[in-house]
Amino acid sequence: MGALFERYFPNVVAISDEFVTATIQTLYMTFWTALIAGILGILLGIVLVVTRPGGILESRGLFELLDKVINIVRSIPFIILLALLGTFTRLIVGTTIGETAALVPLIAGIIPFFARQIEIALLEVDPGVVEAAEAMGTSPVGIIFRVYLPEGLAGIIRVSALTIINVIGLTAMAGAVGAGGLGNLAITRGYNRFQSDVTIMATLIILVLVFVSQFISNILVKRVSH
Repeated sequence: MGALFERYFPNVVAISDEFVTATIQTLYMTFWTALIAGILGILLGIVLVVTRPGGILESRGLFELLDKVINIVRSIPFIILLALLGTFTRLIVGTTIGETAALVPLIAGIIPFFARQIEIALLEVDPGVVEAAEAMGTSPVGIIFRVYLPEGLAGIIRVSALTIINVIGLTAMAGAVGAGGLGNLAITRGYNRFQSDVTIMATLIILVLVFVSQFISNILVKRVSH
């Protein structure tokens, strides 16, 4: 088996340590982006739901402002966002190269995407349940934590899995401009040096990460749906 692997993936074997490092870098970017953007995205998504027209804390001005900002940021291609935030990234991190520097544009790009997904998930909650909670005198904060989040938990898990998959894809794109990770390895070693086996292996590892995240989310959805 080892001899067969060496035959078809000779360059991968030669730089196996780099693959380990690149995979760790990809996991690093994915974890911190998912954590930070996840928290901020959930908060922003909740604000969108409760301040929209007819919401429990209706604020048309705030909702329209946030809605437009999210639409604008989501419309910017990620590769352009990397360039636009270059100065800001250097101000915060001190550099625009490396996996830590990539966190700034990754988080900035994921927050509006995830917030919109959270908004959609929470809007699927039965309005009748919300109205019943209001009729019982439940406070807006109570409705958020006792109605919206518990009732929309399955949907939140689904959109979280979708977002993590999106993050993994964006880390590969960030790697193409020096952020490190599997994307960087696929470009610098696989594409630029015509080592197709490196590109294939980097792609396979990324696919494994995607499948694992989707598998875990499916299990969680089944558990909260029963």
